[in-house]
Amino acid sequence: MSTPASKPAAKKAATKKAAPKAGAAANKSEEIRKLATMMQAREEQPRPSVIVAELAKRGIKVAPAQVSLVLKKMGFRPLRKRKGAKRTAAKAAAPQAAAKPATGAAVSVEDVVAAKKAAAALGGTEKAIAALQALKRIED
Repeated sequence: MSTPASKPAAKKAATKKAAPKAGAAANKSEEIRKLATMMQAREEQPRPSVIVAELAKRGIKVAPAQVSLVLKKMGFRPLRKRKGAKRTAAKAAAPQAAAKPATGAAVSVEDVVAAKKAAAALGGTEKAIAALQALKRIED
């Protein structure tokens, strides 16, 4: 009968990873980095699918997601841009552009009141803006 103390020691010995062979790749990520820098030196775009295929020829199995992650950390892939950033910037610029008239003339309170009445007559500001844009295209 074995003692309880000997079981964990045997279990630890069994779960330890074997040391890599002398000729084997030390690290998959390092191989990805090497291949990506070689591709960049040849002025090629390092693509995950190309890198996965090349490493598969060498006998190294990696996932495209891992390659993408390593490339992103190396700076080859830009970080994703937020979708709302463009819209927010456009909305922030739109009121400023609308506040300044294109002709450079100041807009008086009477002009705003007249524009409001014209917009109401046309059925809303969206229709009034569309009508003014069409008028501008005709005049140009």
